Amino acid sequence: MNTIRCVRTMFVLACLGLTACVAVGPDYVPPVADVPATWSMATDNQGQAAEPGDLSRWWEEFNDPVLNDLVTDALTANLDLATARAQLREARAQRALAGSQLGPSVDVATSASRSQSSEESGSGSTSELYSAGFDASWEADVFGGLRRGVEAAAADVDASVESLRDTQVSLVAEVVLNYVDLRTAERRLSVAENNIASLSETYRLAGWRLQAGLVSELDVAQARTELESTRASLPALRTTRAEARNRLAVLLGSSPAELGSRLESAGAIPLAERAAAVGIPADILRQRPDVRAAERQLAAQTARLGEAEAERYPSFKLSGSIGLEALTLSALSNGGAAVYSLLGSITAPIFDSGRIRANIETQDALLEQTRLAYKAAVLTALEDVENALVAVNNAGKRRETLTLAADSARETLQLAEQRYAGGLVDFLTVLDSQRTLLGLEDDLASSAGDLAGAQIQLYKALGGGWSPEPQTEDNRDAS
Repeated sequence: MNTIRCVRTMFVLACLGLTACVAVGPDYVPPVADVPATWSMATDNQGQAAEPGDLSRWWEEFNDPVLNDLVTDALTANLDLATARAQLREARAQRALAGSQLGPSVDVATSASRSQSSEESGSGSTSELYSAGFDASWEADVFGGLRRGVEAAAADVDASVESLRDTQVSLVAEVVLNYVDLRTAERRLSVAENNIASLSETYRLAGWRLQAGLVSELDVAQARTELESTRASLPALRTTRAEARNRLAVLLGSSPAELGSRLESAGAIPLAERAAAVGIPADILRQRPDVRAAERQLAAQTARLGEAEAERYPSFKLSGSIGLEALTLSALSNGGAAVYSLLGSITAPIFDSGRIRANIETQDALLEQTRLAYKAAVLTALEDVENALVAVNNAGKRRETLTLAADSARETLQLAEQRYAGGLVDFLTVLDSQRTLLGLEDDLASSAGDLAGAQIQLYKALGGGWSPEPQTEDNRDAS
């Protein structure tokens, strides 16, 4: 009886100790990032607050129904996004597993045995034994090692949520970029084909004039050279168009052949109708899911350092069992069949060849790495926005200049053709004017794609493409 009282006393003292226990290791403090107050690239909407909700469906600013449908399908069927959702499920399961370590475990066990002794060495009698009962065990988290594990697992879940959002941001941007590449290739093909038709007419005209003795064979050869040179650009443009279509199909989680006729008809190069609200640099830390994921990974690693340091301290465990044991099955219901046991243990590390110290050093080094990774994520986010602002500004100016140059080249070609017909200029002047116009029209089509691409990169750099609405545990996977 004295032994039972001692065990009970140990159990009570351990439970009371939980009220005063502390978690060893550093407590997590969110990092304060050093960001500038304004962007170095001046913008018209500088200082406007850009809430994440303003960017959640940024691709609709391009006002292209086909593009909207492609993005919707990609968000449903993309394989990378499905993988990120599965990783989030895994992180939540790991969090539940870590939380289960804080509670007791209870097992039920039943057994029945029948044995007979040897008549030569014993009585030759038959004996039976029946038992049924519960076994329980529990580790008191006095120094917080288990709670640090739960903290790390919870932060891992948050990081997985942000990684899912970052995958969504990248996916949407890639779909829109490839769609722009497709439309740009189509536009450049159209420009080349139109110019081929014009050059073919020029070539035929030169042939007629040669037969009439009005020009030399040199003019015909030059016209054919220009025509065939333009035709040579078609295969590369068709390859670019096909690659963009195939990539879009894969992003939508299907084979290239399954994309069907959705992109059969050519469309205009989409451009955003409104400029993105940039806001201030500090907004980026709230809007960018990759930065948010890096911050959550830092929180998780901070908790893991505490989990490693808790191994230096004693662990307190309680275990026990209660049940019934009898020689006959019917006797299990008797009051005298009850059995129980209770065990309390304290285990403290004394010598482990430096394993615990090495583990703590490892986790501390990993903490430093995650701290540096967070700083790098912040700097990368700022760099992305600055680069995108410069690209949007310069791409817009280049497109405006090319538009003026192309208009002027059309007028020049028209004048050259008129003067050539009147015998005032030679045929080379006409060909030079055609070559100049062809190059400018191709550059103009490319500049529209460059401007759209810069707009897309800006929206992506701002962290657009995911919904900031509060979500429940059940529907968050679909975000």
